[in-house]
Amino acid sequence: MVERLNKMKDVSCIMPVGAFYAFPNVAKLYGRSAAGTTIKNSADLAAYLLESAKVALVSGDSFGADAYIRLSYATSLENITKGLDRIEAAVNALK
Repeated sequence: MVERLNKMKDVSCIMPVGAFYAFPNVAKLYGRSAAGTTIKNSADLAAYLLESAKVALVSGDSFGADAYIRLSYATSLENITKGLDRIEAAVNALK
């Protein structure tokens, strides 16, 4: 998951140490828009990804880190791949 996140445009993620969550930095996506939605913070991005990509995740502001989102990888590789495909398409749609 981390390798794939790091290949996405303007997303960066360090390897997690411990739990089954990735915590990518998505701040470079802020200020971009798609489908009438402007991404101003991690909550906006989480809502956008839920609506447009059908991927549920947690905004980083819930952890005091608004430049990040939190993704769980406690599921099958097939589900992770599908979710990352959807996230990547939604990120690429942001202009």
